Amino acid sequence: MKSNATSKAFPNSESAWRAVLVKAPKGKRSPSRAEEAAIASRSVVVRSGGMAAVRAALEARKPGQRGPQKMPTKKLVSLRLSPEVLTYFRATGEGWQSRIDEALRKVAGV
Repeated sequence: MKSNATSKAFPNSESAWRAVLVKAPKGKRSPSRAEEAAIASRSVVVRSGGMAAVRAALEARKPGQRGPQKMPTKKLVSLRLSPEVLTYFRATGEGWQSRIDEALRKVAGV
């Protein structure tokens, strides 16, 4: 399968970007502010350094790698609970495991 990569140089000046935008296909609608914000949230912004800086920013964290934890991580354990307890907490919707954790913390006085 052929790659969609191009050998064209990445624009590195304001005038080069304007030239690229002038050549852009017409007739497509502009993205809304919400769409632009969604795109920007997935973008890597580099003020200087060109493609080397972009590559370094993208390699800083590998895909699927977690960032630093805000809170201490929880421990994974296997726990047997009665069906009535599971039914009760699952019926309360999303986050039922966290609610079980909260109930156990209250009982433990932690």
